[in-house]
Amino acid sequence: MARITSARVIVTCPGRNFVTLKIETDEGVYGIGDATLNGRELAVASYLEDHVIPCLIGRDAHRIEDIWQYLYKGAYWRRGPVTMSAIAAVDMALWDIKGKLAGLPVYQLLGGAAREGCMVYGHANGSDIAETIERAHEYLEQGYKAVRLQSGVPGLAATYGVSGERFYYEPAKGSLPDETLWSTSKYMRHVPELFARGRDALGWDIHLLHDVHHRLTPIEAGRLGKDLEPYRLFWLEDATPAENQAGFRLIRQHTTTPLAVGEIFSSVWDAKQLIEEQLIDYIRATVVHAGGITHLRRIAALADLYQVRTGCHGATDLSPVSMAAALNFGLSVPNFGIQEYMRHTAETDEVFPHAYSLSNGLMHPGDKPGLGVDIDEALAAKYEYKRAYLPVNRLEDGTMWSW
Repeated sequence: MARITSARVIVTCPGRNFVTLKIETDEGVYGIGDATLNGRELAVASYLEDHVIPCLIGRDAHRIEDIWQYLYKGAYWRRGPVTMSAIAAVDMALWDIKGKLAGLPVYQLLGGAAREGCMVYGHANGSDIAETIERAHEYLEQGYKAVRLQSGVPGLAATYGVSGERFYYEPAKGSLPDETLWSTSKYMRHVPELFARGRDALGWDIHLLHDVHHRLTPIEAGRLGKDLEPYRLFWLEDATPAENQAGFRLIRQHTTTPLAVGEIFSSVWDAKQLIEEQLIDYIRATVVHAGGITHLRRIAALADLYQVRTGCHGATDLSPVSMAAALNFGLSVPNFGIQEYMRHTAETDEVFPHAYSLSNGLMHPGDKPGLGVDIDEALAAKYEYKRAYLPVNRLEDGTMWSW
């Protein structure tokens, strides 16, 4: 038995906000988990401090499954991003502890490596198509095998996925949410040209991806997918909001472009119909928002039955703790597809020293016991929390729309 003696929440902002849970045991071993929920960070911090941590003290840290069920079923009010992010933080920390006590990286506890490394994709974004292609070439030069293309849309002042930074994209800002304008018709005219020119410039040996960010109706998404078929996308991501899972049936009727969705899912129930009816090709649920490694394994196991592969969300609003957990998961799971990788700032990497590495387009979690990531609490304390919001989106006539 490794009895939990204490647990605490660490909130830090080395360029953006992160929430980390640290669990300590009577054997002198600790584990850390990510609890970051972009734009609502303190809600999860409070959930952990006020409702979860008191229930952990004295429990056996080895009993990961039992503690997961206790926190999920015991709350009665199940699921949702706040609850599941809090449970995920506990779950990650317990896997970290188990790995350290065993002297093994977590992926070895999950059955060992199923591949040499996890293929990742980078984000090539630009104010126009030429700049996007230039950024994509930079990723190819670094050995990437997959790149997401996002470009500014003519006639729109701002576009999702496009920022002034070459390798970083952080949409959360302070004060109050930014309001951006959207035009589906302008976007639909522009994206096929982006990929036509992208294929001409980048060739066919690189995987190309694109994120719609939930902004189309199902029939619009079907039309876009059909328009993009000649360019053989690796996937079209978040083509329409997935609250109505059956909406993806309509998209499937009109295009063979592979579909990916799920970065905002919090449980297997959000993806059950999508997977069982084979309405998607990649499930993008992430380790922090979908209940940790324990629950993400259940989602992947269901998906594997229907030839749906994983494609975990990996934006900068997930800390290096989540990236380490996702890589341990991805290295071991049989139906791994691809891992999103957005680089963290140098300040973030200093606060969260880690063992994972990138080589020739593949990432590996490293072989340190546990998750292979730590937190420098003294350094984290120097970066105070700063309230920040994700943008909101409106149509050009002022109607609220999905951001």
